Amino acid sequence: MGEVSGPRSVVRHVQWTLEPDREPDAEPVTYAMECAVCGERSEASVDFGVPQGWVLAHGGRNPSHHSYREVIVRPWRAWWKA
Repeated sequence: MGEVSGPRSVVRHVQWTLEPDREPDAEPVTYAMECAVCGERSEASVDFGVPQGWVLAHGGRNPSHHSYREVIVRPWRAWWKA
């Protein structure tokens, strides 16, 4: 009986491209704010005014909470060029 060989692999190097996804069906960019003191976070919204309002209300309820983080979720897409 002849020699039995396993699966063969083909390796091909390709150049990848990465960019923000601006296709019509892309997920929207969303914004949220997180309190760096207590970790509470606003709802995510496509309108930055929503998390901004949350910061002002949260700071009003917690006068010692002065530090916040902006959380942006931006869809990206990657593909390889043939």
